[in-house]
Amino acid sequence: MSIIFPEASRRRRRLGWEVAIVLGLSLGASAVYSVVAIAARLTAGTPLADQSTALNASQSPREWLDFTYQFLAIFFDLFAVALVLYLLWLPGRSAFRRLGLDATRPGRDVGAGLLLVLAIGVPGLGLYLAGRALGLTVAVVASPLDTHWWTIPILVLSALRAALTEELIVVGYLFTRLAELGWSKWTIILSSALLRGSYHLYQGIGPFFGNVAMGVLFGWCYQRWGRTMPLVVAHWVLDIVSFVGYPLALAWWPALLAPRS
Repeated sequence: MSIIFPEASRRRRRLGWEVAIVLGLSLGASAVYSVVAIAARLTAGTPLADQSTALNASQSPREWLDFTYQFLAIFFDLFAVALVLYLLWLPGRSAFRRLGLDATRPGRDVGAGLLLVLAIGVPGLGLYLAGRALGLTVAVVASPLDTHWWTIPILVLSALRAALTEELIVVGYLFTRLAELGWSKWTIILSSALLRGSYHLYQGIGPFFGNVAMGVLFGWCYQRWGRTMPLVVAHWVLDIVSFVGYPLALAWWPALLAPRS
């Protein structure tokens, strides 16, 4: 004998499965791998301060293949973003408008994004350097790519990928669906922030807490503004500075930023 659930209950179940599938295909999976990675690092017998991880690593010694792999990785990663936009699209109201990812207020969005850069960037750098000094953070090699004509454009695109993926999935999509599931405002903010910190755990303990703090601030701002555009702007700028400015920062603070042999 089949049991017929009320429409509201069926929708909640469907949304719950939808959230699980989206996260399983994107940053939820990254969080699980990151937890495994930090467990491996902590049990490796080598202090975290003597370990390193590379972002935007070269994929091939052959230049055209390296470029191709880098570009394709960015291109296909953005399909997860396309998925959540598709899922949130409503008749007569686009997902871009629903998440506040549009050009209706460019000046205010850019200004708010740059303020977030100041609020996050300087404390974040300080926390990373403190984590390196205390041995709680691995050396993050942000741009180990060889220098080619396409290196900076690829790094800029990689930064955009991170900004769109994290802010549209972990903030825009997740906040929308969890609110529809009846979660409270601060439960959503803290859950999203913990997820953000979790998929950065592979970098060490310091980046976990730094990204949780960033997640709380970004979540609070999204709840107030209802727009992801300032968050995307801030995240994009922060990652461009990190990726493109890494060689300069390495020259300034080699003892803290350089991987230890």
